[in-house]
Amino acid sequence: MPTPPIQFPILQNWSCHNCGGCCRQHAVYITPEERARIESQKWSPESGIPAEQPLFLEERSWLSKPKTRLAHQPDGACVFLDDNGLCRIHGKFGEAAKPLACRIYPYAFHPAGNKLTVSLRFSCPSVADNLGKPVPLQQKDLRTLAGLVVPKNYQSPAPPKLASGTQLNWDDTLLVIKAIDHSLADESVPLPLQLLRTLFWMDLIEQSKFTKISGERLAELLVVLQEGSQIELPELPENPPAPSSIALVQFRLLAGQYARKDTEGNIDTSFKGRTRQLQKALQLTQSGGLLPEFDETFKAVPADSLNQSFGSLPASSVEMLRRYYRVKIQGLHFCGVACYGLPVVEGLQSLFLTFPIILALAKWIAASDSRTEWKHEDLREALNRVDHQHGYSPALGTWGARRRVKNLVAVGELQKLILWSFQ
Repeated sequence: MPTPPIQFPILQNWSCHNCGGCCRQHAVYITPEERARIESQKWSPESGIPAEQPLFLEERSWLSKPKTRLAHQPDGACVFLDDNGLCRIHGKFGEAAKPLACRIYPYAFHPAGNKLTVSLRFSCPSVADNLGKPVPLQQKDLRTLAGLVVPKNYQSPAPPKLASGTQLNWDDTLLVIKAIDHSLADESVPLPLQLLRTLFWMDLIEQSKFTKISGERLAELLVVLQEGSQIELPELPENPPAPSSIALVQFRLLAGQYARKDTEGNIDTSFKGRTRQLQKALQLTQSGGLLPEFDETFKAVPADSLNQSFGSLPASSVEMLRRYYRVKIQGLHFCGVACYGLPVVEGLQSLFLTFPIILALAKWIAASDSRTEWKHEDLREALNRVDHQHGYSPALGTWGARRRVKNLVAVGELQKLILWSFQ
């Protein structure tokens, strides 16, 4: 079966700038065939791999089948990353010789009815800063990659549920996705207000029954709901209510999960390691004192740092964040098979919760550098860390993490957190 047609994001550029970040922060799991191919390449100290350096690591768990991933050097870099930030496999044998996961990154392909849609990982700094060649001009290369990703007997799966208990067909689901993207498109409207308006009308969608509404009638309903959200929320409130203390505890715990890097496969699972994680979680539940230190980026700083104003968001950061949400929405990278199997409404709520988390982490980064004003680089680093985790960290897909998000939504705290985060 030929590869399905591909739908490209309309507002994203990307080219690799050899920063080496992806070769340091990601675990690259490989197939037996890829392992055999790499072993046949005969790596040795003469080709830059120290004799004592393993090429692979085996991960075993009673919960899943054994997995093989590329090993990392003592400084955290992939075993095949050279001193110039380049891949040794690519340099010696060409791009096609690399593991498929490395070739695809930062792209992600997701089903969209009889098409595939393309999204990108904003854990890549070049994606976050929109650097490089427009994605729609890379159609030939992306079709080649899609042909490697999509199974020969590919059949499009059912669309993600709209909400719990509500399933639409693909055409109607994509109408809703298009309406969500349209809600964020007007750059003259403040981004936080766009998030709040979208949450408002999506809440009404969640409560609606769709037994007789589809096609043109659904399209008309979506227009009415969007216009109604503008009437209901004409502007941002001047004195918004603060989140409750309980909501802030839940929020800090979620922010801590995003600040961690737990997808590298090298988390300390010993009793001492688990104890340290528990201690950090307990610190996050405290309204005073210090935030726990996670690494050189997130140091131990006063917890009150997250409550302070760090000034206006840089215009470049606002553009980056709006583009982030639109690319994730256009690429169906926030729900269904791409994100823990979440329904569209729940996936969007979880995605929009990253807005206050990104801003909180940016404040944490600035405070770690003894600053009380943020820079674009702080927000980009926070977005890199958040998107490294969102939809990929097993911890964020657990029942407990999903329940935490649902609790914040149920009592109206998500909207309060969005307003609180940038004040």
